[in-house]
Amino acid sequence: MSLLVVGLSHRSAPVSVLERAALAPEARGKLLQDAVSAEPVTESAVLSTCNRIEVYADVDKFHAGVAELSTLLARHGGAALEELTPYLYVHYEDRAVHHLFSVACGLDSMVIGEGQILGQIKDALAVAQEQHTAGRLLNDLFQQALRVGKRAHSETGIDKAGQSLVTFGLEQLAAGQDVEAWARGKRALVIGAGSMSSLAATTLVRAGIGELAVANRTVARAERLVTILTEPGGPGAASGLRARAAAMSCVEHELAVADIVVSCTGATGLVLGGELVAGALEGREAPLALLDLAMPRDIDAAVHRIERAHLVDIESLADASADAPMAADVDKVRGIVSDEVAAFGAAQRAAHITPTVVALRTMAADVVAGEIARLDGRLPDLDDKQRAEITQTVRRVVDKLLHAPTVRVKQLASEPGGAGYADALRELFDLDPQTVAAVSRADTRGGSHDARERS
Repeated sequence: MSLLVVGLSHRSAPVSVLERAALAPEARGKLLQDAVSAEPVTESAVLSTCNRIEVYADVDKFHAGVAELSTLLARHGGAALEELTPYLYVHYEDRAVHHLFSVACGLDSMVIGEGQILGQIKDALAVAQEQHTAGRLLNDLFQQALRVGKRAHSETGIDKAGQSLVTFGLEQLAAGQDVEAWARGKRALVIGAGSMSSLAATTLVRAGIGELAVANRTVARAERLVTILTEPGGPGAASGLRARAAAMSCVEHELAVADIVVSCTGATGLVLGGELVAGALEGREAPLALLDLAMPRDIDAAVHRIERAHLVDIESLADASADAPMAADVDKVRGIVSDEVAAFGAAQRAAHITPTVVALRTMAADVVAGEIARLDGRLPDLDDKQRAEITQTVRRVVDKLLHAPTVRVKQLASEPGGAGYADALRELFDLDPQTVAAVSRADTRGGSHDARERS
């Protein structure tokens, strides 16, 4: 089996295509189930963020796997396959591992070094585990990607090279001013109560806004976020933040009194139309700053043309991030990624031969047991002590004969191009393929369970 990733991101596709290809939350589970139901795929996971959609899979046929995953991306998103195909990228085996590790470190993010992607990778793994589509390979891969990302952030200054998309977006709205000075005392409206909206609300509160309204389709979730922000010890408690939850039906009213709006919902249509924003600006002199972090967009692009409305969306963030400086530590992170990819590949190749080695040792143990049984038939007068000594001696001889070749074959198999050693071992010792497969299935089940326990 082999690792394959098919996807598109802000680096390969224009924002308009990303918007149409975006997956609704409920579509991710369906995509995962359809993927593992397909003939070439045994495991699957989906990483879907505001600027990337990627399907990771363990496949036994490369071309069939690419075709199947590409079709599923189109079927469960909103774009036709013909429209997606020019923008899709494909990574295979070590290059697929390298890609995910780079993503986890923030090297492939719109804002270099942002750390929010780690939470999104963790969520992608959790969904795949809940859907029972992540086996040993994807569990190991995503768990290791999380560790690599954390290592990059702890061992280098990659954090200085960029910030979260929220912070970067607010910096663009502040237009050169210090964000805290720009936001202090302002009234903010956050639409949505998911992870990105929660991060935006927290960032705004810490920047010193004076008033906050959180609007969400499920008001209880908005109320929960407001409670977290304002309860004793929360980021808004010390400043006396005035915060409230609101239903989506109240957005028009809240928009009319807001200075800053951040929207990030899972809606498939527009949340704020151009006419609604224009109406909110009637009769007021203060400008309105809007940050749209949703994919597909929440705020009508026509708002860019409305006087006194300053809209920053994913498309304008992509343009701005192209000119962002990259820290010298980026090179260090690339080195970490390269080392970790090599280590992961070696571990996976070594793990690939383990079932064959286990099957070999099982066969040897069966041979020993058979010979001891035959000896019992020929020498029935052996006492228990003699029989135990002979049994132990035969086992030691077999173990010593097998020790060097099995250790060496694991070392050879961990090297690039070492996949053929498992086949050679099975051929040389005439191992039953079904026995090896049974060991592999048991090992896969154990790996998936252990990974879930560690997450």
